[in-house]
Amino acid sequence: MENQKANKLVDKILENLDKTGINKDTLVDDIKELRTYALDEKIPLVVKVLRLAYEHLEANSTFLIPILDDEPLDEEQEAGENDLDTPVESLKYLIALTKNLNNKGNIADLREYKDLLMRY
Repeated sequence: MENQKANKLVDKILENLDKTGINKDTLVDDIKELRTYALDEKIPLVVKVLRLAYEHLEANSTFLIPILDDEPLDEEQEAGENDLDTPVESLKYLIALTKNLNNKGNIADLREYKDLLMRY
């Protein structure tokens, strides 16, 4: 997103996820606040994905959507060591995608997350 406050909030959310994992109460509030920035910037895809994400967190108390499938990042992961496929890592990836919306890959991944959340 273009708004510096929104990007600082993204950084705060990612930092909190690293420190405390999925703390539903603060996380939902932060995602709702981030969504208001997306509303202000008129980015409907981000507005929808963030709403679906916090509704999913409210309903499940965790993030049950797996991280998006991509090519293995290194040989260790090819050998089956996949530390990235956790609820925290998947949610961190989704939130991080909102920082750079000029990247077509990020937009495609946000659309995929939207589809997965809607089907869940």
